Amino acid sequence: MFRIKPVLFRPVVNNFVTRNSLQRSSFVVQTCRAASTSSLGDNFTFLNQMYSDLSQSSWVMNTQHLLETVHDYTHLPWWATIVVTTVSLRLAITLPLAAYQHSIYARLENLKPEMEGILKELKKETDRAVVMYKWDAKTAKLAFHKSAQKQWNLLVQRDNCHAFKATVLLWGQIPLWVCMSVALRNMAMMLPVQTVDAQLLYLSLSSGGFGWIPNLTDVDHSLILPVSMALANLAIIQLQVMNKVGATSRLANSIMNVLRVLCVVMIPIAAYAPADVALYWTVSSFYGLTQNLVLLSPTFRRFFRIPVTPLERPHPYQHILNQIKAHRIFK
Repeated sequence: MFRIKPVLFRPVVNNFVTRNSLQRSSFVVQTCRAASTSSLGDNFTFLNQMYSDLSQSSWVMNTQHLLETVHDYTHLPWWATIVVTTVSLRLAITLPLAAYQHSIYARLENLKPEMEGILKELKKETDRAVVMYKWDAKTAKLAFHKSAQKQWNLLVQRDNCHAFKATVLLWGQIPLWVCMSVALRNMAMMLPVQTVDAQLLYLSLSSGGFGWIPNLTDVDHSLILPVSMALANLAIIQLQVMNKVGATSRLANSIMNVLRVLCVVMIPIAAYAPADVALYWTVSSFYGLTQNLVLLSPTFRRFFRIPVTPLERPHPYQHILNQIKAHRIFK
């Protein structure tokens, strides 16, 4: 008789289902939010604890003690103490490591002509093996690459120039940068404990600046240091690009672009850092630029016993000037 069910019973069932569904959805959302908040809180607590442990580590405390010792014995203002200590540590630690890195790269480069001759012989042997043993193309290619890798490893072992050794600069430079940055931040913020000595050190830094940054515990409101740091780092990247011989791969170009973006991203980070930290970053960046320029010179390369390579330019600085004049800086 009824083609349509009575409407009287439908709202009751629907409301019941709807209320249950909403309650379950609300419970799920609240649970997810609570879990997300808890996860973020745990991550923040972990990072905070990790930084606290780092700021109190013996490496950082010894670095801070070194800065204070240089300041006490030289009687230099704090800004000059930071500059002198930065340059001295870079000269003592990163310059020898950078020279060693260039030496490894040079030895690897000098292996390439010898390896090319070996590859030609391996190609001939592989062609003979294809005829003698009826190898298919896949087997021949696999045998060729396996033999080539073995010969390359023997050459690298003979000249003691494994590519991993070239990463030694990072293992020296990154810990130095971290320890100096954290130590200077501790000094500017009376960390990790606000003792009387920490307060006296803070007051000393407050009047140990120069020019537009008389207070090294404050930020650089003019942004001169953050921008200068970024320009120096961009110049280092561009120097590598201009001295590259041959065509660069797409991966290399992508890496360079990522590094350029990081240089720009560091500007607001340095802008919010205490001026003593920003000063250290800026001095370190300009030192890095100078070091890269020095290691281009054939005279200095021979002084550091870096082997001559076919890619070495006899007049590198003239080449840089020519690149700038040709407006090829950003190509």
